Amino acid sequence: MAQDKIILYTNHICPWAHRAHIALAELNLPFEEVIIDLDTPRSPEYLKINPRGLVPALSYNGEIITESAIVAQFLADAHPSHLVPASNAPGGALRRARIAFFVDTYVTKVNSTLYSIFGALNDEEKRKEIAQKVLTAIATEIEPLLADASPFFGGSEKPTLAEVLTGSMVIRLPAYYKAGLIPSAVYASLPEKAPNFVKWSEAVTAHPSVNSIYDEDKLLARFKARFAAAAAST
Repeated sequence: MAQDKIILYTNHICPWAHRAHIALAELNLPFEEVIIDLDTPRSPEYLKINPRGLVPALSYNGEIITESAIVAQFLADAHPSHLVPASNAPGGALRRARIAFFVDTYVTKVNSTLYSIFGALNDEEKRKEIAQKVLTAIATEIEPLLADASPFFGGSEKPTLAEVLTGSMVIRLPAYYKAGLIPSAVYASLPEKAPNFVKWSEAVTAHPSVNSIYDEDKLLARFKARFAAAAAST
């Protein structure tokens, strides 16, 4: 059987593109990587591939697929594995719904709130307020959904699509603390407020499929640059 031709247009600093890397690693799929510079205007060649100019974009046997969640879901459906059961498998539809709800909760209740912290780089009190909202969301929204994590979502011994679609965000959380975006007192309260989350996040961030392309030093440098730019603008 001929091997599928996969090209991933990506950038390692981007958490959304990181999702595709995790999926490909979990599925053990060989692929060609093309790095897209996110700090410069997109080339006409790349805009022909993805008119939105975003990463990731996936070329799969010549078919272009964009948007990170769609890319990951496509790969999981095209290559049945431990990531997610088929919808017509016993309990499959419910399992898929549980994963989808978990991912939606993390992205909308935690990640979107955390990202808003960049709008308050010159306001320490506002950053503290946002960080507290993130902690509350983790403790009240995410923590109950991880009650049976062992160590991964839903009692799985291997990462699931839930980890594929949230792992790139979870692994970046400590960087927000190290960069001073999350106050130390707020971050230190996580083990008490959300022990299930802490145990799960440690398993996620330790997994090779999640941490293989992650460069915390580079991310911290970008955070510091944003701080400096914000300070210079006032």
